[in-house]
Order: sequence, then C-alpha cells, then structure tokens
Amino acid sequence: MNIRYPNGKSYSTSSQLKLTNRKNNNIYSNRGMTLEEDLNETNQYYLSENIAVIHKKPTPIQIVKVDYPSRSAAVIKEAYFKLASTTDYNGVYKSKYIDFEAKETKNKTSFPLQNFHEHQILHMKKVIEQGGISFIILRFSTTDDIYFLEGKHMLTFWERQTKGGRKSITREEIETVGHKISIGYQPRIDYIKVINELYFR
Repeated sequence: MNIRYPNGKSYSTSSQLKLTNRKNNNIYSNRGMTLEEDLNETNQYYLSENIAVIHKKPTPIQIVKVDYPSRSAAVIKEAYFKLASTTDYNGVYKSKYIDFEAKETKNKTSFPLQNFHEHQILHMKKVIEQGGISFIILRFSTTDDIYFLEGKHMLTFWERQTKGGRKSITREEIETVGHKISIGYQPRIDYIKVINELYFR
C-alpha cells in the first residue's frame, strides 16, 4: 500500500491499513510515537479514573485507490495524509475545554518553531479567546525532559518569529516560563496536575 503526505512524499507500508488499530500499524510514521503513547496511556488513565475525557484526534486520510479482491473485502492500496487543521488532543476537564499539541525534538538547546504549523497556532489563539485551555507538551528526547508550555507563551514566541525574531524557543526560555513534568507510572505524564496549579487554584 502506498500512502502519501500532503507534500506528495511517499510513505509505504506492506501491511493492510487498519484505521481502527493505530497501535499496530505505521500510519503515523515517526511523529514522536513514544510521547504519543505516553500521552495516550495518560489519557486512558484519566478516563478510567473519571478525571477527564481527553482523546487524540485521528489523522485525516484521503483514500485514492481501493482494491476489491472479493465482495466482502476491500484493501486500501493508496492514501494520502491530509494536513490536520487543529491540534493533536482535545477534550473536557472540570467543565473546561482542553486543547493541546504534543511535540518532541532531538535538539538539546532549543525547540524549533518549524515543528508547528501556522494553522495550529491560529487554532490555539481561537481556543484561548473562547475561554478554553490550550497548551503545548514539549519533550526533549535526548534528555527525556517534558515541559508544559501555556498557549499564551507559545503565541508570544510565534509572534516573535513572524516579526523577524529567532525561529526557535530556547531551552532556557522553556525552563523559565514552562512547567516541567516528571514521568510517572499512573499517570505517565500528569499534565492535569499542571492545569490544576495554573487554572483551578
């Protein structure tokens, strides 16, 4: 089967595409699966403990070629990743709308803003304007350090870039305005703890 990204670049996998079982396929390529899996486990814990209802949004796919080897079977042969128009995760916690993006980098000293898309930043801005809670979960993969960065700070760094400023967020800036999250057991990445400290004191 042949899957293509929005820029036309091919991404191939020999297994049949199964949209209902993302864990056992390669549909997400290498987009920080470790961070994604940790967050998915965290969200499942929040759900099972009746703490919050937050889910990862499915990546939209446009199917362009399907084979029908039999009347009861359909095999997807070619598909394209569509460019998502919002962020990765959303849900509700204590009657508040929660919306966030999760990214990681191998860079040790800064977080490149090229990891984000303008439409994601605009979406975050709109969520904040409507009273929702929007933020970024950042992971420095070489040191496995995770930070919670409020949406308002992300908007500031993005605006700085658009005005000709630096095209990344320094690690020092993230350590200053962000909130470090230690990896735990249950939940793995307890970002709700940070939300409680920032919004529900």
